[in-house]
Amino acid sequence: MKKALVIVLVSLLVLGTLAGVSAYYLTRPGASAGPHTTLGRFASEADFIKAFKNGRSRYAGGAEDGLVMKSAVPAAPTGTGTAEAPAHSTTNVQVAGVDEADIVKNDGNYIYAVSGDSVFIVSAFPAKTARVVSKIGLEKSSNIREIFINGDKLVVMGSGAYGRPGPQPLPGKGEIVEPRVGTTFIKVYDVADRQKPALLRTVEYEGEYTTSRMIGANVHVVLTSTPYYALYEQKNVTPSDIIPLVSDTSGDAKSTNFKPAATYKDVQVVDPKKFTSFISVVSFSLADGQKNLNKRIIAGYSDNVFASLDNLYVASTEYQYYGMWPETGDRQREQTTVYKFKLNGPSTAYVASGVVPGTILNQFSMDEANGSFRIATTLGEVSREGSNATNNVYVLNPAMKVAGKLEGLAPGERIYSVRFMGNRAYLVTFKKVDPLFVIDLADPTAPKVLGELKIPGFSDYLHPYDETHVIGVGKNTVEASPEDGGNFAWYQGMKLAIFDVTDVANPKEMHKVEIGDRGTDSFALEDHKAFLFDRAKNLLVLPVLLAELTPEQKASPERKANDYGKFTYQGAYVYNVSLEGGFQLKGRVTHVDDISKVTTDYSYYGANDSVKRSLWIGDNLYTVSGAKVKVNRLADLADVATVRLQ
Repeated sequence: MKKALVIVLVSLLVLGTLAGVSAYYLTRPGASAGPHTTLGRFASEADFIKAFKNGRSRYAGGAEDGLVMKSAVPAAPTGTGTAEAPAHSTTNVQVAGVDEADIVKNDGNYIYAVSGDSVFIVSAFPAKTARVVSKIGLEKSSNIREIFINGDKLVVMGSGAYGRPGPQPLPGKGEIVEPRVGTTFIKVYDVADRQKPALLRTVEYEGEYTTSRMIGANVHVVLTSTPYYALYEQKNVTPSDIIPLVSDTSGDAKSTNFKPAATYKDVQVVDPKKFTSFISVVSFSLADGQKNLNKRIIAGYSDNVFASLDNLYVASTEYQYYGMWPETGDRQREQTTVYKFKLNGPSTAYVASGVVPGTILNQFSMDEANGSFRIATTLGEVSREGSNATNNVYVLNPAMKVAGKLEGLAPGERIYSVRFMGNRAYLVTFKKVDPLFVIDLADPTAPKVLGELKIPGFSDYLHPYDETHVIGVGKNTVEASPEDGGNFAWYQGMKLAIFDVTDVANPKEMHKVEIGDRGTDSFALEDHKAFLFDRAKNLLVLPVLLAELTPEQKASPERKANDYGKFTYQGAYVYNVSLEGGFQLKGRVTHVDDISKVTTDYSYYGANDSVKRSLWIGDNLYTVSGAKVKVNRLADLADVATVRLQ
């Protein structure tokens, strides 16, 4: 089903830093005997080179010890630009105070929006005079991924030209090869004068951008670097041929002085016998100019990250296809290692690591409270033919040792969404129906199920409404017929629900609304930053790509549960939401000028005029696509202004 693809994509995109074995494209060359719970360093340059070459040879020849493959609450504003900024929304993040980079940011006075190879700064308040005040254009080959705004500092991150420019002769066989890896750029701008942004600093780093976090003025960017595969076969390879290069320049000076980001002695390692790539955490402070660029480099690979205000947790899942895990003696197929790092300003310090059975879905599968780390996993697989999967919750103490566990939830299903809220966790699993589990974590040594609700459909994302109510965003479903093979369900249109968990033993679906037919989709199902909610304003906004069956299709006796609707609309759905009235559609806002362009071509979903984000400033709602920013009154959605991004 579609959700399986989502899990893979999330695993590739979400923040990662340190763990297991690395990857090369989809084959993940390199093999590891199992989860490693300590980080070390290489004893010599020869050991470093040998481990690198072993990473490739072990993959090609098969590992003797078993083949392992790698799996692919809003924050407070961090800066307002001016002291007189009006009330405004901020990015929907997992942990208050831990900002997550996004394609749109706002500080109450200005909106900063990524569109193509440019960042547009839009004067957004007052709304009636909204306009583009400046455009930061990068090279056409640049791919801007995400941005941060902190006061008068704008951080732009993305991928650019190849590292080690030009063909490089390698020692040994004398081959000439193309540049081995791409670079990630991190550009810091002074935007005190929004009309004339000034480039202060450019960091270029060999590797692919994965994700980043900002706490206060401290930015942590995570990258993955995979050395060019031909290096495995070369003679006389040196550490500097393998270790990623970095350049750090001031102003608009062109980066020419690339140097190895570390020596082999500085590289930490999960498995000292073999590796095939690096995870780098590049950290710096926006408050100290260009004084420091802290680089933590690990020979290894990772999947997902959770960050609290104090600690960074990095999870890495490893799959054991035969044999047993040598460190634990267990034979289950997958285990997840979690590394804990103390955040210390613009740097990190390794603390400890732990291992739990199973795989995790995304960053929301992890959480920290009162010194304990909580994690939800699925062990086993789910398919139409059958399933041996179970779902589990583990609580680890500050030393990353398992202190409590709850195993065996929803046999035959897998986790679709998780939300930890204080001493409770809300877990949604799915195969044919949607069990919502309410789990008590008050005693970290003895987590337990308080209640369970089974309803059709599933939730991809859970968001707290208040302490006893949770909003779910996902899909409705219908059970497959025996002719279809049974034992699974077809997803239909989107579904919004409010779950009442006041009586924890008997959670209930208090309100629900369905949107469209099979094929209806939303960026919010895959990216929580596309979800806008404000309880004080009774406001919920999310982008929707609407697919609808015609009345004739719905009435046809030939209709099937897996029939897709035709795309008929793309834009923001704006709801009044309350416990008393549920979801009341207030209206819709679209950026699409020609509705006939909305066809069954799925590539349209990423079109330039697709609404991807929404925010509010003062009394107005702002919706943002790659083509424009539209302003509508929150009271009645009347048009106020349209700003074209060009």
